[in-house]
Amino acid sequence: MHESSLKRQHTIFQQLNQTATYPYSLGEYCRRLAWEWVQRLMIRPSPRRAGYWRAFWLRRFGAHIETPGGIRPTAKILFPWLLAMGRYSLIGDGVTVYNLGPVRIGHHTVVSQDAYLCAGTHDYTAANMPLVRKPITIGSGVWICAAAFIGPGVTIGDNSVVGARAVVVQDVPAGVVVAGNPARIIKKRPMAVRVGVASGTTPAGT
Repeated sequence: MHESSLKRQHTIFQQLNQTATYPYSLGEYCRRLAWEWVQRLMIRPSPRRAGYWRAFWLRRFGAHIETPGGIRPTAKILFPWLLAMGRYSLIGDGVTVYNLGPVRIGHHTVVSQDAYLCAGTHDYTAANMPLVRKPITIGSGVWICAAAFIGPGVTIGDNSVVGARAVVVQDVPAGVVVAGNPARIIKKRPMAVRVGVASGTTPAGT
């Protein structure tokens, strides 16, 4: 009885030898290889303020990038053809957009340095751990602060703030500030209207 119990405890559920060896199409692998070289040779060495140059290459690979806007040279975009970003938005230094699924970013939104947008995971309830490509939607007027993690399938409402190093695994409503791990609403976002301030200002470094 004791030996049988030990065997049950040591049974391994997930079987990595059953996972798909090549989960993407051949076309995606080819495009990804080409993009990796472009990102290495054309994006990373580009001057900090050469935002239009980086947007040009992203668009060549299928990204929907509205101008003006900005993507820093050290930001890493996995699949450009699954990225959409609105006007006056900024993706900061060291940001990883792990967009196995689509990532959509609204207007006037900032994704600060070292944030991680993770639009891909695995189904841990299945032994073969199949790939799951869930989208991320970030609204307009949002601030994702430094080193925050945004998980697969998450939607962040307009005008919300995600605190530094927060871990967001559930939807965030509009107009709130969230923080912590897991992220929780800590207050509503104060939004005083400043008369005479233009709503359209080009982000620094574009």
